[in-house]
Amino acid sequence: MQMHRKLRTIEMNRLSINEFKEAKKLPLVVVLDDVRSLYNVGSVFRSGDAFRIEGIYLCGITATPPNAEIHKTALGGEDSVAWRYFSRAEDAVTELQSHDYFVYSIEQVEGSIKLQDLTIDKTSQAKGYAVVFGNEVKGVKQEVVNMSDGCLEIPQFGTKHSLNVSTTAGIVMWEFTRKLLFE
Repeated sequence: MQMHRKLRTIEMNRLSINEFKEAKKLPLVVVLDDVRSLYNVGSVFRSGDAFRIEGIYLCGITATPPNAEIHKTALGGEDSVAWRYFSRAEDAVTELQSHDYFVYSIEQVEGSIKLQDLTIDKTSQAKGYAVVFGNEVKGVKQEVVNMSDGCLEIPQFGTKHSLNVSTTAGIVMWEFTRKLLFE
């Protein structure tokens, strides 16, 4: 059996917060609309830091940093990842689209694109991409779905047809990372 030594923190070449802020970002903005769990918000910040996304837009009842409960799961990601607050997700989507972002709602809808079938045209005029995640119970509001340029969903095969919002966000961020950086 082959043995693998765990890396020490110093061996991981982690960026400082200032280095992170100056580094080139993945052209992806995550929009959280009415996400009620502060732990979910914190987890999305932590994943956003891991994938070095451009930013997070917090909308509606979604809590904002500084917040001790967000920090428990973000572990400082709330300090490195840029964020903005909008009282309405519709305003966030409008602003993103006005800046040439292609906006996807992450929702189970008629005609949605399965995440594995997502194609990214690297020659398009889009400045970047945004993905909207909705409330833990109600999902993305229909008004926001209607405004979106497209909808993505993660195929599921069990008895439950929903995933935790922070789990979903991590999967979607990884897929955009994979498509934008490795394909």
